[in-house]
Amino acid sequence: MSIHAQGMRAWLLQRLSGAYIGLYLVIALFIIATGPRLDYVRWRELLSQPVVSIATLLFFLFLLIHAWVGIRDVLLDYIQVQALRFSILMVLALGLLTMGIWVSMILFSVVQL
Repeated sequence: MSIHAQGMRAWLLQRLSGAYIGLYLVIALFIIATGPRLDYVRWRELLSQPVVSIATLLFFLFLLIHAWVGIRDVLLDYIQVQALRFSILMVLALGLLTMGIWVSMILFSVVQL
């Protein structure tokens, strides 16, 4: 794959992840607004359903991808020192990976298959 396709891949990832994030938020806000009051028991019951848990996991996955692409593009544009750029990108990647693992652990502790 050529170097020119990298920009197209990032652009497509940004658009697809943004579309899923927007769709998820609209549906989630509709469910919250039209359903009964959400307390801890109701949240746990809602997130224990596999479909909701998987949709939420995908939401956070796409949110992390969206953040990675956006911040990476800004860093590539504005930080010219290679070593500093690489260091910041590694810290960012580790931070986003840690958040993804943390969210997955929380969701899998609630879901009942």
